[in-house]
Amino acid sequence: MKFHKEGYTTLALSILFVFVLNASIHFFFSEHTVLTWFGYIVSFVLLVTIIQFFRSPVRKVDASEQKILCPADGKVVVIEETEETEYFNDRRLQVSIFMSPINVHSNRSPISGIVKFFKYHPGKYLMAWNPKSSTLNERTTIVVRHALGVDVLFRQIAGALARRIVWYVEEGREVKQGEEFGFIKFGSRVDVFLPIGTKVKIKLGDKVKGGITVLGEFE
Repeated sequence: MKFHKEGYTTLALSILFVFVLNASIHFFFSEHTVLTWFGYIVSFVLLVTIIQFFRSPVRKVDASEQKILCPADGKVVVIEETEETEYFNDRRLQVSIFMSPINVHSNRSPISGIVKFFKYHPGKYLMAWNPKSSTLNERTTIVVRHALGVDVLFRQIAGALARRIVWYVEEGREVKQGEEFGFIKFGSRVDVFLPIGTKVKIKLGDKVKGGITVLGEFE
């Protein structure tokens, strides 16, 4: 288990905060044993929570041209046909994965291919499960063209807690299936838009792992 680079600053600030907090508690409340231990426990829980947020497990990806892998850890909250209006302007199969604060927050490419389109959208911070978050929240849109000639769109969406999206891709770059393409801090959501007719291998409510769980297969 590794600690993700996006969490270095947050961890450093948290350690500093905990040090100052515990020093203050020890100085001002050393005679109040219950209050002192309560402060120590809160500090410990805070550090464990930060480490949990930014953990970065090493994963062995079973790459396949036919398979589409889940781009994120979390829970499947949407599987439906919808109109995708930013890039395709046609009907697509949308799969949405909600990442809670306790999930791994790195995002992985569901397929291998070339990045044909990328755009960052500043926006609001509605709750990630709100349907309007897909079009109103801070987000990125990434389209990768598969070797089979199929385009897959995936979108990082910030939630009420996640107010910073990080991405590592640009148009024209080649990405490999399962490699990290970005990170969303704390809680958030990832949408994937697939061709109609894609064989979906997951169902609503499933808990999935990025780069491991098979989301679907191309026909």
